[in-house]
Amino acid sequence: QARLVESGGGSVQAGGSLRLSCTASGFMLRINGMGWYRQAPGKQRELVAFISRGGGTGYAASVKGRFTIAGDNDRNTIYLQMNSLKPEDTAVYYCNAKDSIDEYWGQGTQVTVSS
Repeated sequence: QARLVESGGGSVQAGGSLRLSCTASGFMLRINGMGWYRQAPGKQRELVAFISRGGGTGYAASVKGRFTIAGDNDRNTIYLQMNSLKPEDTAVYYCNAKDSIDEYWGQGTQVTVSS
C-alpha cells in the first residue's frame, strides 16, 4: 500500500529554519513527482514546492528564495529546507506524490513560526 511518511515539523521563531522530510514506500507504479502543500487554519491547501522525477522544481511565489526542495530518487525521499521562516508560514505541511494514475498524501506535519 502506498504510503508517505513526513517528519521534521516543529516550532521555531521568525527568521529560523526547519527541514521537512518525506519518504514514499509501497508504490506499485513509478512516482512521477512529489511536492509539499500547506494548509493554514481557515485557508485552502496550497502548493508550496514540487520536484519532478527528472529534478525540475517549482515554488510558490511566497516561498521562492527562502525554501528549497530536493529529492533522492534512490530513497524515494524529498526534503524541504525552509529558511527565513515567517509567522505566515505557520501551517500543516503535507507531502504529496503522483504516479500515472493517482495522487497520494501524507498525514501532515505542523510547522509553527512565532514572531
